[in-house]
Amino acid sequence: MRNYTLFFILFFSLTNCFAQKSNTQEVDFVNPLIGTAYTGFAKGLDGGGTMPSVGPPFAMTNFVAQTGESRMNRMNYFYEDNTIIGFLASHQPTVWMGDYGYVSVMPQVGDLKVLPKQRALTFTHANEISTPYYYSVLLNAENGKTIKAEMASTSRSAIMKFTFPSSKNAHLIIQGINLNPELTDWANDFTERIKKLKGYVKVDVNKNEITGYNPDRMSAQIGPDLPNFKGYFVIRFSKPFKSFGTWDGDKINPSSVSQYGTRMGAYINFETTKDELVEVRIATSFISIEQARKNMAMEVAGKPFDAIVQSTRNKWQNELSHIKVNGVSNDQKTIFYTAMFHTMQFPREMSEYGKYYSAFDDKVHNGISYTDYSLWDTYRALHPLLIFTQPQHVNPMITAMLQMYQQGGRLPMWPNPAETNIMIGTHADVVIADAYAKGFRGFDTKIAYEALTKDALFPPDNDTFLHYGDRDKWTGYEAQAGLTYFKKLGFVPVDKTAESVSRTIEYSVDDYAVAQFAKSIGNLNDYNQLMALSKNYKNLYEPRTGFLLPRKANGAFDEKNKQGIWEGFTEGDQWTYLFGAMHDVPGMIDMMGGKEKFAARLDENFTGKHYRHDNEPGHHYIYLYDYCGQPWKTQELIRKHTSENFRNEPIGINGNEDCGQMAAWYIFGVMGFYPVSPASAVYAIGAPQFPELTLNFTAEGKKRTLKIIANNLSEENKYIQQVTLDGKPLNKPFITHQQIINSSKLLFEMGSKPNYTWK
Repeated sequence: MRNYTLFFILFFSLTNCFAQKSNTQEVDFVNPLIGTAYTGFAKGLDGGGTMPSVGPPFAMTNFVAQTGESRMNRMNYFYEDNTIIGFLASHQPTVWMGDYGYVSVMPQVGDLKVLPKQRALTFTHANEISTPYYYSVLLNAENGKTIKAEMASTSRSAIMKFTFPSSKNAHLIIQGINLNPELTDWANDFTERIKKLKGYVKVDVNKNEITGYNPDRMSAQIGPDLPNFKGYFVIRFSKPFKSFGTWDGDKINPSSVSQYGTRMGAYINFETTKDELVEVRIATSFISIEQARKNMAMEVAGKPFDAIVQSTRNKWQNELSHIKVNGVSNDQKTIFYTAMFHTMQFPREMSEYGKYYSAFDDKVHNGISYTDYSLWDTYRALHPLLIFTQPQHVNPMITAMLQMYQQGGRLPMWPNPAETNIMIGTHADVVIADAYAKGFRGFDTKIAYEALTKDALFPPDNDTFLHYGDRDKWTGYEAQAGLTYFKKLGFVPVDKTAESVSRTIEYSVDDYAVAQFAKSIGNLNDYNQLMALSKNYKNLYEPRTGFLLPRKANGAFDEKNKQGIWEGFTEGDQWTYLFGAMHDVPGMIDMMGGKEKFAARLDENFTGKHYRHDNEPGHHYIYLYDYCGQPWKTQELIRKHTSENFRNEPIGINGNEDCGQMAAWYIFGVMGFYPVSPASAVYAIGAPQFPELTLNFTAEGKKRTLKIIANNLSEENKYIQQVTLDGKPLNKPFITHQQIINSSKLLFEMGSKPNYTWK
């Protein structure tokens, strides 16, 4: 592991240089290296899947040091790596989704080497500084020489600085596309891409620039064909070229001014004196090269590097200061504000000053857009958190999803940037209905209702013909696959549709959310129909085993397979989904025989180590004790899991971050309440983990402040004795959205023993 003392000396030295005030600010506690390790908390567990990119919140392009050739199932930066192959303009949101429209720049001295493994230079983390607004690293070049690389960026553009040693043979290598046949596997089939795609670069000596485009989407095999998709780039250099050329694979073409290919790029050569600085300005676009030029002009042209650093730092500080914490260690502050940092990266901006390319109809439109919604993960906690921390983005993010519906015919499941059908359920329905239930009206509610009811009531085109396995090649929008059976039989049958148990439960959740929307707009016929469908999860309950189990189309419960397990689950088993009907906890309690039996089953789940915090389906399980009269067990588990699953280390997140979901769970856990039941506008009380936390937010057009205080909080005093809201006691472990936004102080009295009367 790295030397953290040295890291923080460098870290705070840098941040203080750019701070407008001498005192440490919230942004100074963000450590982007948390979660960048490939290694998980234990054998068989995934690392965090994060990247130490620079750029403002929700940036369209992430600029990051690339330590290896990324693909679906491999991030562009892993902490365990010790080489860097380029400085990448990336659009990869997470480890199990792909990059698209990427381009990289790599400095070099000595013999020209263009392919990633050949051009890789070693580095150590002791010579690396990573913040949300500035990155630097010292690269080990030939003969003991070093190259210092620095980056700062805006949403679509960046400035890279390379400090070279004295050399008669210095280079900058641009890679415009990287379809490496060595990287193909079950998740990365390049067959069609290599046949169809050609990236392009052009060298312009007079303008001292390189332009081009990259049509590659690593997730293309699980999405529709997009003939017009390209990631465009413009790269300008502060130093004139001595000479130049292009390359395609291992073939180098000196003096060539243009190149097409599937693994190719360009290079420039020059002489450098000792410590000579060469500056590279790069702009990206999904619209055109001309738009990339405009993006550069708007964002970085004529601006000094330090000004970009300071501007991006200020943006992060402004957003991070929406929650202020007191009375905790620097480690706890770092974990907390890094979590906040992770909640403000995705969905990413997809629009460029009033225009955007849509991967749902392969055209350019006027308006604002976002993409990379990890909805199966983020509907649970991230989007409910953004309602407090980023309310200005809530309506535009919903509008972007509605635009996808209008352009493609369905709301997105996992756009990257086209629909990929990754994971299950139509959880855009929940995000939209939940925001509506909490007062958001800045989107077209008529189109929203049309889109939501299409998901809930109209099956996909191939519903009774396809099995819909995970990561199947594109066959059209999946939506609620198996919906024909779900409506007719009351469940998704295991012999007709993959992941049938999980689908049945999650469709029930989605339909409940749409039902609440229907009720709010006065459509009681749809409400009644959807509420009936939302109970379908109960049809899989098998009383003899006490689990929700797969059933066949003939109604019979399925048997275990040869390995002794039941099929029909998404990323889990029968324990993972036993308490999955988060929309109807009273219904689950009744189904399992009452509160005592439900609590006993929960006990078995946790004591038997069936709970998996490293994956999302069970993220609400800890809070279910509130519903069955034993909230002190929730309080114990919140203390345990906020402490054990988050660390101030590269191996710092137990499981993939998944575009902010893990971080949002942690933030709600620390604050003391959690959105268990979507579209209900009710939160379950957990237990605050910090002595004092101030939430500054905007609701219903007004600025609000909620101070959350935990008196007498300590390792031993983890139990709630009493809760008051503006001096009035909360008699139950629940609080409504309206109560939160209309109050100023949520006060917890903590003690060393459970209060068995507060339930």
